[in-house]
Amino acid sequence: MTAIKVPFIDLKQRYEEEKSELLACVERVVSQGHFVLTQEVSEFEEQAAKYVGAKHVVGLNSGTDALMMALWAHGIGKGDEVITTPVSFVATTGSIVHVGAKPVYVDVRDDQNMDPGKVEAAITPRSKAIMPVHWTGRIADMNAIMEIARNHKLLVIEDAAQTMGAYYHGKHGGSFGHAAAFSAHPLKNLNALGDGGFMSTNDDEVARKVRLYRTHGLESRDSCVLYGVNSRLDSLNAEVLKYRLGRLKSIVDRRRKNVELYRKLIKQGPIRIPAEQPHEHNSYVMFITQADARDKLKNYLAQRGVESLVYYGTALHLHKAAEKLGYGKGDFPVAERQCDRVLALPHHQHLTEDQVAYTAEAVNKFYGA
Repeated sequence: MTAIKVPFIDLKQRYEEEKSELLACVERVVSQGHFVLTQEVSEFEEQAAKYVGAKHVVGLNSGTDALMMALWAHGIGKGDEVITTPVSFVATTGSIVHVGAKPVYVDVRDDQNMDPGKVEAAITPRSKAIMPVHWTGRIADMNAIMEIARNHKLLVIEDAAQTMGAYYHGKHGGSFGHAAAFSAHPLKNLNALGDGGFMSTNDDEVARKVRLYRTHGLESRDSCVLYGVNSRLDSLNAEVLKYRLGRLKSIVDRRRKNVELYRKLIKQGPIRIPAEQPHEHNSYVMFITQADARDKLKNYLAQRGVESLVYYGTALHLHKAAEKLGYGKGDFPVAERQCDRVLALPHHQHLTEDQVAYTAEAVNKFYGA
């Protein structure tokens, strides 16, 4: 097996592929001399809302702010509880804490998404919302989650940070609950030139409040109706996202093709690739396997030029910042077991079949398959 390089991320290659159009985006925006809440932002919001299947999209500076503002706009705050999952990026929990509410975790299924069967036991009189996370671009079991929410009169705020291009029973992620938060971080399938994000909702009042809150609460230049923050999606990023939204299907299709090739070539057993169910169309922002001897496998691959990433190695309830929540090791055994085994393999759209085959062969050799 002749060693070849297999990079984990594709941002330099993506720039080369899109260079002429990206530079045209810069020219269109910069030549006008206007950069804040211009028509580029409103146009992206309209196009993204149509793509997601929501009435409103509000452009913001990050997916984290989108989560926080969705909670805030629905009146969730001090003394309230939000049921969520311990398998996610820390921003999921952080958004709940920042509005003054308490995160209440439930364990996950084998696919790393929230286990709806564990939700009802976590509901208390203080429960106000459920925040499922569509981890890696796989939509959580939203039919079951929405039924529980309806039965208990709870809000549903989707953490759809990794969801663009993902479907569940033919419906796009982020269109199920009362609001959803999307990230346009550079590692996402729909990515900006730096941080960016947006919130979707069908609620006119929620959209109005978030549009106010994102720009200091200013109704006009000399009329502040509430104290907000500065969380506006930049015009340049909005223009780039408009362009990349038109290419999103191609990006997702190419990533899905690489994942399917991995499924054919990797001999599963000590390494597991969660199955994609017939009702799922996963966007594969990340391609996360669950592997025995994970750290040794990671080192083995690195020695052979294959970059991989532990994504993530600590469940959210075990971080130092979560100590005051009162959870401990063993409380969510499925999530904890997965965090000891998860390893993301390179799968981006610029990989060649030879690079995927080389990576799969290295994995198989490590396990003696």
